[in-house]
Amino acid sequence: MKKSFYLSLFFLSALLTSCGDTTIVENIPDGNVDTPPISGYFKKRVLIEDYTGTWCGNCTRVAHAIDEVKEQTDKAVTVAIHNGNDPYHFAGIAPLKNLILPNSPLALPVSRLNRMIVWTFPEPTNIQEAINLSGNNSGIGIAMNSSIENGNINLAVNVKFALNYTNLKLVVYLLEDKLLYFQRNYTTYYDNVNPITNYVHNHVLRASMTDILGETISGNTSAGSSFTKNFTIPVPSNIANAANINFVAFLVGEDNVAINSRAAEANEAQEFEENP
Repeated sequence: MKKSFYLSLFFLSALLTSCGDTTIVENIPDGNVDTPPISGYFKKRVLIEDYTGTWCGNCTRVAHAIDEVKEQTDKAVTVAIHNGNDPYHFAGIAPLKNLILPNSPLALPVSRLNRMIVWTFPEPTNIQEAINLSGNNSGIGIAMNSSIENGNINLAVNVKFALNYTNLKLVVYLLEDKLLYFQRNYTTYYDNVNPITNYVHNHVLRASMTDILGETISGNTSAGSSFTKNFTIPVPSNIANAANINFVAFLVGEDNVAINSRAAEANEAQEFEENP
């Protein structure tokens, strides 16, 4: 009896140790910006949505903060969402406004990190907040492949999962760079010039290729799975120069917080940014 009892304890101990080892092998990253890359996970980028306007003299404060973030990390994805009496006004802004400010007017400047996180004022002294939301290990990888020819856009958004997810939504933006127009500037940034003539407006949201709040992913989103979403659309009529088109894709959870994001140039063929 004693021998049988001790054998049972041995096998039970071995089983528990095995379960513990399995948990360790999974090695789910803590999401910290300084956590070293873990094999099988993906580069983690922070999404910065900048609600702005050419007429908004204080919006240059956020623009300067974005410049500072990009000087310190290559893991920032930025989108400029123009509003108001502005040549780049995005007509479909209402759902976003109602999402981030359901009971308040959209008094610019406004900025959000990973869609839902308020970037603390003043943003230029809080750039670390944005950087801290990036990292080396995300459970979601994104890679885009696109071509623009004969007035049509073909875009494939590829997504791969290293962890199990549920209730995900995909958002895909079409942006335009190198738009020259004046910019009001009531700050001391940009040499205290007001207005800034021929200001270069980049990453300007021109169209949302999905529902702007996201398109539900109905397929398999478990670890090891992947899917591709294909888009074919004409070049939008508001595009000034098709050569300056670029794209942003990101996935949000049930709380509408972006889990990972990525930007891509037109006619670029991307690979997943997967850790070896």
